[in-house]
Amino acid sequence: MLKFLSVRVEDHIAVATLNHAPANAMSSQVMHDVTELIDQVEKDDNIRVVVIHGEGRFFSAGADIKEFTSVTEAKQATELAQLGQVTFERVEKCSKPVIAAIHGAALGGGLEFAMSCHMRFATESAKLGLPELTLGLIPGFAGTQRLPRYVGKAKACEMMLTSTPITGAEALKWGLVNGVFAEETFLDDTLKVAKQIAGKSPATTRAVLELLQTTKSSHYYEGVQREAQIFGEVFTSEDGREGVAAFLEKRKPSFSGR
Repeated sequence: MLKFLSVRVEDHIAVATLNHAPANAMSSQVMHDVTELIDQVEKDDNIRVVVIHGEGRFFSAGADIKEFTSVTEAKQATELAQLGQVTFERVEKCSKPVIAAIHGAALGGGLEFAMSCHMRFATESAKLGLPELTLGLIPGFAGTQRLPRYVGKAKACEMMLTSTPITGAEALKWGLVNGVFAEETFLDDTLKVAKQIAGKSPATTRAVLELLQTTKSSHYYEGVQREAQIFGEVFTSEDGREGVAAFLEKRKPSFSGR
């Protein structure tokens, strides 16, 4: 039973809408919903393409920070990161194309979700970024490993260390998204691309997605594992706790380096 995702199917396209007000945060329940969605899609021969978009103002503004307050040990934080990593790996390994339609913002866990999709389209003014360092944390859902694959190591380093998001138009320039559309028509325009793909032989689209997976080296998976471990360590550090507390209290954090 999907709690925060609603799905409609038309012309072999499953349109999944994320509705977790107010900012479509990537909570543990949303992760479980995403996994269930992909499981359903894989079993339904009528579905050839999946389009995911967010209800309201955002695609997803990031992880559920309030959920972080219940995490007290490094092991718990590592397990939380691993949940996101496994979920998004499931998305990327889906045998049917998954497309993210991004408006408003795709930040932190929201961008990590979008990067696990096979294609991304955004509005020109959408904000995309990994601002976790402002919380005294690091990306934990494979963001440190996926972002460089799209924008290159130097740009990925800049985006993470400065925590400065880029616009949809800039994301197109850097190869992070496949195209940008006007705010008023972005979902319809994304669906046009999805319909073009849905018209192809499912066997051939499945083959292409399988072959693209082989471009990921063992170093990628080693990096993902290390990311989860470090996320747990950073999360339970003094700076990690201070960053989360400052965010919830709506104040500037004071980092000590511990």
